[in-house]
Amino acid sequence: MTRPEMITCIEDLRQQAKRRVPRMFYDYVDSGAYTEATYRANERDLARLGFVQRVGRNITGRRLESQILGAPVRMPLALAPTGLAGMQCADGEILAARAARDFGIPFTLSTVSICSIEDVAAATASPFWFQLYVMKDRGFIERLVGRARAAGCTALVVTVDLQVQGQRHKDILNGLSTPPKPSLRNLINLATKPRWCLGMLGTKRRSFGNIVGHVSGVSDVTSLAGWVAEQFDQTLTWEDIGWLRRIWDRKLIVKGVMTAEDAQAAVDQGADAVIVSNHGGRQLDGAPSSISALPAIVAKIGSQAEVHIDGGIRSGQDLLRVRALGAHAAHIGRPFLYGLGAMGETGVRRCLEIIHRELDITMALCGQTDIAQVDASILAAADLPAGFPHTPLTD
Repeated sequence: MTRPEMITCIEDLRQQAKRRVPRMFYDYVDSGAYTEATYRANERDLARLGFVQRVGRNITGRRLESQILGAPVRMPLALAPTGLAGMQCADGEILAARAARDFGIPFTLSTVSICSIEDVAAATASPFWFQLYVMKDRGFIERLVGRARAAGCTALVVTVDLQVQGQRHKDILNGLSTPPKPSLRNLINLATKPRWCLGMLGTKRRSFGNIVGHVSGVSDVTSLAGWVAEQFDQTLTWEDIGWLRRIWDRKLIVKGVMTAEDAQAAVDQGADAVIVSNHGGRQLDGAPSSISALPAIVAKIGSQAEVHIDGGIRSGQDLLRVRALGAHAAHIGRPFLYGLGAMGETGVRRCLEIIHRELDITMALCGQTDIAQVDASILAAADLPAGFPHTPLTD
């Protein structure tokens, strides 16, 4: 088995996860909608932002700690809500929540997780966030919000960009289901993943823990796409966000915002933060990258609410880039899922260690000692979005 210290970057975790996780569940993570143009743009546009290297400065005593929604964090990062994390590794959501807790950053549990809200709360004994999809059955939504409150969740993350599901070709070709259907193709693939199979045999959590047994008439949900098509509410409007604000008395985050106008609408309905997100390139193929949408949203609502971002973040350098362009915090999905698939809880912890160290070293080489003081002046002026203000570094 590969020792954690031999994993030097997120790409190492991705390659190991690809070897260890069944094809349909690896592809579920590592794919985008249609041509995957937006999926690729998220990473590409971040990578294009170059840094300004500075020397001759005292860079000791660097500070990466920050706050997210008033709570202290070891670095301005959170684990994003991801469906089927418990299919990357047995009890995956529990393991990821523990790793995030121990590292000192927030973990967000998805509505379509394998481990339930109650499973994660019992196993971690630590506050976490809960992500909500608004479904047609408002009674179920009210009960789900109540369960999140009872579990001690400190923030509700409402995803607004999945009223319909963007087509992901690999999921269709793989016949994505939870648990995998015993087809010949699946059985042959599973035979090459003994570590994963043994883990799944040792857990009872193999379906959607927040849904099965909690919705009237639903005793089994194997197809996520089928559930989305049947249950997700296409009538969702900003008034529904206002309704959720009234029934949820803790922090409210709106995820899936890509324009300044929508960001303002979220704030007007009481959001404490918005997440600039195109769903990791998994919804509207051809949408702009998250990082290209960030500056306008920061300019519009940055003084009213926290602006977070996800999409394409694969390193500590990327985390520094989004901070430089005004994001209060970033969220990662694929990197920690690669860690789960590669090494379970140890892999998630290694993912966070890598990003933290990369962030620290890159700050130092840019002549920075406090994450709170980082701004666009650390980025090469030629790489900044058109019209973005650039203030040269001063000594």
